[in-house]
Amino acid sequence: MHVNTGEQVIVIAGNDKGRTGTVLEVLRERNRVVVEGINMRTKHQKPTQQNPKGDRIQQECAFHASNVMLLDPETGKGTRKRPKKD
Repeated sequence: MHVNTGEQVIVIAGNDKGRTGTVLEVLRERNRVVVEGINMRTKHQKPTQQNPKGDRIQQECAFHASNVMLLDPETGKGTRKRPKKD
């Protein structure tokens, strides 16, 4: 996987194209990532005794890892992570 948890990335495809954020979670078996503040979805919660009105919460959803690139802090653009030569 070309990104790890805690790295800054830029989204290169989809509705949030051009936005940046920090990787919160990497799902290697599904080749997906969760990025802070990107790909937000509304989840409806049922009313309970503690919260009788119910609620709508915003949460980040995973999307494919090929839609993000590492963010170069100097230029502010995406960059590729090259494997080290032996």
